[in-house]
Amino acid sequence: MELRIEPVYIDLPTVASITTLAESTIQGMVTKGEFPAPRELSGRRVGYLYSEIMEWALSRPRSELLPPANTGARKSRRPREPKSRIQTT
Repeated sequence: MELRIEPVYIDLPTVASITTLAESTIQGMVTKGEFPAPRELSGRRVGYLYSEIMEWALSRPRSELLPPANTGARKSRRPREPKSRIQTT
């Protein structure tokens, strides 16, 4: 049996990575009461409660919109043409 321990608190960059939101967007949403606020861990340290972030993520409504066609698509690279070695004098 494998024991899996999830983090209790996570920092803002990790929250941004998990939610795919920018740190500034998260901070703005916290200010508006639209996102779980961080918890005070010590005098100068805060962290987001992992379970609250996951609950928030699961509570988001499903989108009826499909992502744009170019989302995540890699662009094909055209081979570079060799530089001309013609000398002008």
